[in-house]
Amino acid sequence: MRLNADFSQRVVIRPDDYDWVDSPASGVQRMMLDRIGDEVARATTIVRFRPNSAFDAHSHGGGEEFLVLEGVFSDEHADYPAGSYVRNPIGTAHTPHIGEDGATILVKLHQFEAEDGAQKVIDTRTAGFSAEDGGMSELILHDVPTERVRLVRFAPGTERAPYVHAGGTELFVLEGTLSDEDGDYPQGSWLRFPDGAQHTPRSADGCLLYVKTGHLTGL
Repeated sequence: MRLNADFSQRVVIRPDDYDWVDSPASGVQRMMLDRIGDEVARATTIVRFRPNSAFDAHSHGGGEEFLVLEGVFSDEHADYPAGSYVRNPIGTAHTPHIGEDGATILVKLHQFEAEDGAQKVIDTRTAGFSAEDGGMSELILHDVPTERVRLVRFAPGTERAPYVHAGGTELFVLEGTLSDEDGDYPQGSWLRFPDGAQHTPRSADGCLLYVKTGHLTGL
């Protein structure tokens, strides 16, 4: 399967565009954002787990990065409530299971560099953001030469100068609405900008974004 596999193209997916498909595991559905491969794939996906569902034990041949959007995602290592950011490097393994409230996660698979062995869990609800600068503050989640991952908060009424996406950027709107000259992107929207693309972001009422930059060069 190849879905949004041309990384030189801008892609926008809003919640109204979601098309949930069943996964091989009972009670688990996926909204595929981009994908290269079949069941083992380089993929960016929103995964929705019904209450008391489970996923088979599996290893991370290319690494796994996820952010819990709703509910509590669990495995044999820990429970990860909404707001948890987790990186499981190449070679790690786990057996996910979900409690009575269900869970939804944003997950990226098979996108780690071989030398990036950092394993981490960050509770973004309690971690400290930077001081506000020009209406924006940020929380750095991961920063290596090949990628930078952070949460970015726009205060109400913030408008940024035109921004060039060097190395490409992915955005996922966690709260509020992001806008630019091309439209509005409510909570749950996913945007991918290719290397060198430009836009002028703003937010009338404020928003919180997952932002990943620098990782799309050469793809």
